[in-house]
Amino acid sequence: MSIVIVGGHDRMVCTYKDICKQYNCKAKVFTQMQQNMKSVIGKPDILILFTNTVSHQMVSNALKNGEKLGAKIVRSHSSSGSALKNILIEHCIN
Repeated sequence: MSIVIVGGHDRMVCTYKDICKQYNCKAKVFTQMQQNMKSVIGKPDILILFTNTVSHQMVSNALKNGEKLGAKIVRSHSSSGSALKNILIEHCIN
């Protein structure tokens, strides 16, 4: 399962990816705005938005692209590792 995480803390990027690996998911993490967001997102199964640590413009760009691709969109106000684990437990485990 592929996951794109938008937002979060720069120092947590490796932690987010490691947590996703534990749940057999491949993750791309974007903590800063990308010029070509549409092309770098790819076609994720789940788009996770950490809304507390991301700009409104970045959220709207990610939502636009995620909806076009048919990705499941999950919002979380917290950008902690445990919040990510809870999201993955809910959406990645059958």
